[in-house]
Amino acid sequence: MSYKKQFFSADQSLINIFKSISMPFARISLFVVFFWFGILKVIGASPANPLVAQLLEQTIPFITFSQFIILFGLFEMLIGILFLFPKTVRVVMPLLGLHMITTIVPLILLTSITWQSPLIPTLEGQYIIKNIVLIALACVIAANVTPLQRAK
Repeated sequence: MSYKKQFFSADQSLINIFKSISMPFARISLFVVFFWFGILKVIGASPANPLVAQLLEQTIPFITFSQFIILFGLFEMLIGILFLFPKTVRVVMPLLGLHMITTIVPLILLTSITWQSPLIPTLEGQYIIKNIVLIALACVIAANVTPLQRAK
């Protein structure tokens, strides 16, 4: 076999491997991120807690931080769990959308915490901006859902 054929054969083999592992890996990755970050909030160990507390004061002050952070953590854990199951994609995507809206708000309302100067985010701002990658990965999962069939 020529080097060219070996190269193309190896390339196709790698592509096939990535195709076979990409969806499970994507689902497990989203589960790990959401469940892990959620459980940190539930047990009171999240480095995001100060940011969440300040945002809570400005947006929904009628709920205590201790109540909200546990509910928010459980919400994140639920999102993570739902990403594990192909049949729950239609349920988890709107939940993810709601979650992403709430997590992006600090970029607008808490600029002193999320931005050093225009277009230069703080570490907290970077933590929020990286959610674009999570959204993209979730979109890849959603794009691979089997379409619903019309009733006949």
